[in-house]
Amino acid sequence: MKATAKDVMYTKFNTLRPDIAISEAVRTFRKASEKEQKKVFGMMVTDEAGRLIGMISMYDILLFIRPKHIHIWGMMEDIDLEGLVDNACKKAKSIFVGDIMTTDVITVKPETHLMMVLDIMIKKHVRRIPVLDGEKAIGIVYISDLFYHLLERLDS
Repeated sequence: MKATAKDVMYTKFNTLRPDIAISEAVRTFRKASEKEQKKVFGMMVTDEAGRLIGMISMYDILLFIRPKHIHIWGMMEDIDLEGLVDNACKKAKSIFVGDIMTTDVITVKPETHLMMVLDIMIKKHVRRIPVLDGEKAIGIVYISDLFYHLLERLDS
């Protein structure tokens, strides 16, 4: 049996718009996680016509919040880390999804073979890949769903 992206894609996904604040995006992540009873760490960003224009993940948000030169601070005890966290979160409230989203998005088609999807995920270090029909997002393949699909096939 030929297994494709369509066989494991998740079709009940949320999307974000580029003009919403990061704070609203975080609330949407939380609501989606509660609703689906599955942790949501990334979402597609679409335009008014529903076309995929980017992706945003918890990594993008954390990368924005993390101070750029923290790696050279070492064990500086005179730094107010709590103040840094508060200031970074305050600053993030005025930033929009479109400001920090990834725009170079890797996508697959519904008929893409699962081994190709797996290969892309491993080589590109991605945990989710949008499935497009033309320019419209119709699903998303999560690496965890792909893993469990393969486990079922191994177990049978």
